[in-house]
Amino acid sequence: MSDGWDGGVPHRPPLLASLAGPGDLKALHAKHLPALAEEIRQFLVSAVSQTGGHLGPNLGVVELTIALHRVFNSPRDTIIFDTGHQAYVHKLLTGRQDFSNLRGRGGLSGYPSRAESVHDVVENTHASAGLSWAAGIAAGRHIAGHGKAAGRYTVVVVGDGALTGGMSWEALNNIAEWKDVPLVIVVNDNGRSYAPTIGGLATHLAGLRTTGAYEQVLDWGRRFLKARGRLGQLTYSALHGMKKGLKDMVAPQVLFEDLGLKYIGAIDGHDIAGLTRALERAKAFGGPVIVHAITEKGRGYAPAEDNQADRFHAVGRIHPESGRPVEASRSWWTWVFAEALVAAARNDDRIVALTAAMREPVGLGPFAAEFPDRVLDVGIAEAHAVTTAAGLAFEGFHPVVAVYATFLNRAFDQILMDVALHSAPVTFVMDRAGVTGEDGPSHNGQWDLAMLRLIPGLRVAAPRDAATLRSEFAEALSDGAGPTALRYPKGEVPADLQAVETADGLDVLTRAPDATVLIVSVGACAEASIEVAQGLAEKGLAATVVDPRWVLPVSDALVRLAAGHEAVVTIEDGMVAGGVGQAVAGALSAQRVTMPVLSFGLPREFLPQGSRSEVLADVGLDPASIVARVSAALIPAPAPPPAGQTPAKDHT
Repeated sequence: MSDGWDGGVPHRPPLLASLAGPGDLKALHAKHLPALAEEIRQFLVSAVSQTGGHLGPNLGVVELTIALHRVFNSPRDTIIFDTGHQAYVHKLLTGRQDFSNLRGRGGLSGYPSRAESVHDVVENTHASAGLSWAAGIAAGRHIAGHGKAAGRYTVVVVGDGALTGGMSWEALNNIAEWKDVPLVIVVNDNGRSYAPTIGGLATHLAGLRTTGAYEQVLDWGRRFLKARGRLGQLTYSALHGMKKGLKDMVAPQVLFEDLGLKYIGAIDGHDIAGLTRALERAKAFGGPVIVHAITEKGRGYAPAEDNQADRFHAVGRIHPESGRPVEASRSWWTWVFAEALVAAARNDDRIVALTAAMREPVGLGPFAAEFPDRVLDVGIAEAHAVTTAAGLAFEGFHPVVAVYATFLNRAFDQILMDVALHSAPVTFVMDRAGVTGEDGPSHNGQWDLAMLRLIPGLRVAAPRDAATLRSEFAEALSDGAGPTALRYPKGEVPADLQAVETADGLDVLTRAPDATVLIVSVGACAEASIEVAQGLAEKGLAATVVDPRWVLPVSDALVRLAAGHEAVVTIEDGMVAGGVGQAVAGALSAQRVTMPVLSFGLPREFLPQGSRSEVLADVGLDPASIVARVSAALIPAPAPPPAGQTPAKDHT
C-alpha cells in the first residue's frame, strides 16, 4: 500500500479519479469495488497526512460508504452522518477529491458542508444528533407524501459511540412507533468513539458482534413449521409469541428489536457485497430498520491499527509511512492541565474526573492511568456528566469535568440547575475555548463566556499561560471555592508572562506613567493586549494592561482600577455579545463609573474554517486592527481650519 504515500502532492488513483459522482460509482462493475476501496485508503493516508484531520474513522467506513452510495440515490435519498468526521469517503464519492487544502482557508471542510455539495445535509458535528435529524426529515417527507410513496429514503449512519448519548435514544423511542416511514439506521460499530466505547450499550453490542445464529434459527423455524400445513402454521403462531425467549437464548437482550425496530446484522462492515445485500433488504422493508455493521477504525493502515489509544481518530501532519508527527513535540495547554490534575489528585483524594467519551483529547489519560477508580467516562452525554458531578459533590468529592468548550453548550441546564443552584464544588475545565480554526464553525468554543456569565455563583478563570493555569486550577480546587470554570484555547502554550505587580487578585502586565486607557485582557489574549498597548503608545495613548485572572463575575478590584483611567478596552476571544466586555461595562455602570468601554471579541456569527490567526484577523481581533479602532474612537480628530483658511501642508 505504498502508492500515493510518498509525502508529495496526493494524487488520485485511476478508479477513484474516474468517479465524478455516485452515478459513476453505480456504473462501476462490482469486481472493481475492492480495488476502489484500496485506492481510497491510499488516498486518505496520503492526503490527510499532509493536512491533518480525522483519519482513523474514515479508514473504517470505506466499504460501508461505497455500499451506501451503490444502494441509495443521493441526493434524492438523504444520507446523514453522525458525526460528520466520518464523511471523507462520502466527499470523495460525491465528486470532491481535492484534499490539498482540507480544513484550510478556502479548502474542503472536515465535515459535511451544504455550501460544498447537495449531497451534504447536516453540518452540526456534535454527536448523537443524527437520529433526530433523520427522524425530522423522514417525518416531513411522510407528511408531505414524498417518502414511501415517492420511493425516497432517509439514511443515517450513527456510530456506537454516538449511541451513548441520550438524544439518540429519545429519537429511537420515537422512531420505533413508525411502521411505514422508510428510514434506514446504519449502526457503524467499531467499539470506539475517540477511545473504546464504554457502558452497558457497548457490552450489549459486543455480544451481538459475536452472535450470528439468531436470525438463522428463526428463519429455519419459520420455514420448517410453515411447510407442515395448518398445524405447522398454528404452531408457528404460538411459538412466535415465545420469540423473546428464543432470542434471549441465542442472542441475549437484542435491544433494538425490544424497542420494536427491525434489526439486520451483525454484518461485516468491510464486505461490500454483504453490506450491499443488507442495505437492499433494509430498503425493501419500507419502514424503520437498523443495519448493524461491524467496522474497524483505522482499517488498512498499520500505524492506526497499532494505536490502541484512539486508532488515529484525529491527527496533525504526520509521516505517512510511520504515522509519526511531522512537527516536534511542543507544550500544549491540554498537557499542562493533565499534569496539574495529576499533581493535585496526589494530594487530595476527593478529586475525581469526568469526561464525555474524550478521555485522551481533554488530557485525562495520565490521570486515568494513575487513578483508574477516580475517573468516569460517561459516553457522549455531557448533560449526564454534569449532573453526575453534582451528585459526586454531594458525597464530598470535588469533581473536575473536562470537556471541549463547544460541547459544554449541551449541558447548560444541568450547570444552572444541578450545579449552581446547589452551590456544588464542581470545576469545569474547557479545552479548545475561543477560536479553534481548522475544525470550523461547530467546534469554535466561542459561546462559553457569554453562556457562563448567566450562571449565578459560578466563577470563571481564563489562564494566560502555563503558570496561571496551574495557579488558577489550584484556586478552583480549594475548599469553599464553589462552582468554578477554567477555559483555555487549542494549541501551544506561550511562554510564561510575568506580571509587573499583583494586587487584589489582579495581575498588572504593563503599567505606563499617566496611563489613560485600561486594557482588560482575557486569558490567551494577553500577548495581543500588550501589543495593542505598545501600538497605542506610538499614537500618544498611554495604557495599562491588566489580566483579571478570574474574569467572571467582574470583581470590585477591577472596577476600582478602571476608575483611575479615562477609558477601558476589553479584549477576549469569546462572543462580544454577552461576554466579559459587556460584563465590565455593566459593573462600571452599576458603580456609577462613567467612561467609554470599547469591547473587542468575536461577532455573533458562525466563523468559517481557517487557522486561528486567520480567523482572528478576519474579525478584527488582531492587534493592528484593535489599535486602529481604539485610536479612532479615543483620539480627537483635528479641528477643521477656520473658514477661508487653507490647511497647512504636512511635510513629515
